[in-house]
Amino acid sequence: MINFIKTHFDFKIFNITWLGILTALAVIPCVMFLPERFGYENGFLENLQMLVLFMGLYLAFASKIKKKFFIFTGLVLVILILREINCGRTLFFPIPGVENMYYSWKDIKYGYLAHPIFGIYIASVAVYFFWNKLFIDLWHIIKGTKLPLWNILLMFAGMFSGLYAEHCTNSLVFEEVTELLFYVSLVGIIYIYARKSD
Repeated sequence: MINFIKTHFDFKIFNITWLGILTALAVIPCVMFLPERFGYENGFLENLQMLVLFMGLYLAFASKIKKKFFIFTGLVLVILILREINCGRTLFFPIPGVENMYYSWKDIKYGYLAHPIFGIYIASVAVYFFWNKLFIDLWHIIKGTKLPLWNILLMFAGMFSGLYAEHCTNSLVFEEVTELLFYVSLVGIIYIYARKSD
């Protein structure tokens, strides 16, 4: 087991990893001291998330190696971006005079089309992945490069903390700051891999 870990994981703390570490260290102070409005839709924390995701999008599409794979990575980030803005619902359909409340798709003209279109987009990304046999590229990346351990651990910490916050607490700040940790760590991994030479 120890040999497997040493063979497949890189224990180095990359410069980009420090952003994830700082975000992780900021979780508890954010939950303790930030007003709840910082966790609102289109609020401070969600806007930070969008900034990080768009930076990841740029890194993916600008990569000069394994172009098709990183185009796929960018397309997946678009899914995350659309998820954050509820496919545009929380950008364009606020309920006037009510804080942090938005019309549901069933209350919006042609809103019933939103989920099918989103589903078609996700299916198209999956088709792109298999059509271009990107699972082979993914295998070569994993096999030929040691995985950045700390970025991965931070990413999973953000993911599981975010799920816990969403389902077991009423803290919007906790939910959004742990999602931010997930995105910062994920984009950090993209940064590391998109810049590696073959």
